[in-house]
Amino acid sequence: MVDFGIKIENVVASATLNAKIPLDKIVGFLEGTEYEPEQFPGLVYRLKDPKAAALIFSSGKIVCTGARSPELAGKAIAKVVEMIRSASIKVPPGYTTQVENIVASAKIHDELNLDDIAFSLENAEYEPEQFPGLVYRMADPRVAFLLFGSGKIVCTGGRTISDVNRAVKKLHEKLKSIKALK
Repeated sequence: MVDFGIKIENVVASATLNAKIPLDKIVGFLEGTEYEPEQFPGLVYRLKDPKAAALIFSSGKIVCTGARSPELAGKAIAKVVEMIRSASIKVPPGYTTQVENIVASAKIHDELNLDDIAFSLENAEYEPEQFPGLVYRMADPRVAFLLFGSGKIVCTGGRTISDVNRAVKKLHEKLKSIKALK
């Protein structure tokens, strides 16, 4: 079993509260918010524990970004909902938190021949004059990879940690099968 050192870098999750949120009221109630509706329609609230940022929209949608695990993203959203309730804003009791995207980094313990990979894999894009990494899109699980010659990889688009783990293992097997590892 190869250890790829998979590290979750960012989890994006969302929840819909099914209630209108008066953002002007939250700005006055809560310190540390940014709200400039002429530039962006959402209110930005940065949490310290767990460390994450929440985008709160008047429609009742909350998007959490920057958490390091799906569990921490859920905790961040729960904290934001409590904060909204503590501002005397009525929010229905039930809501579902859904992971939208997980970004993870990993290391294939070989250098990668990106030219060979670009010619051998379908759904691979490599333009070294534009960007030093190769973009590879995998259909199952549906993720995208950035591959670098050093063997460092970034995986984005997974919705579960098991998606990420499965995708990295599948990528490694594919790279071995096309003899792209140096």
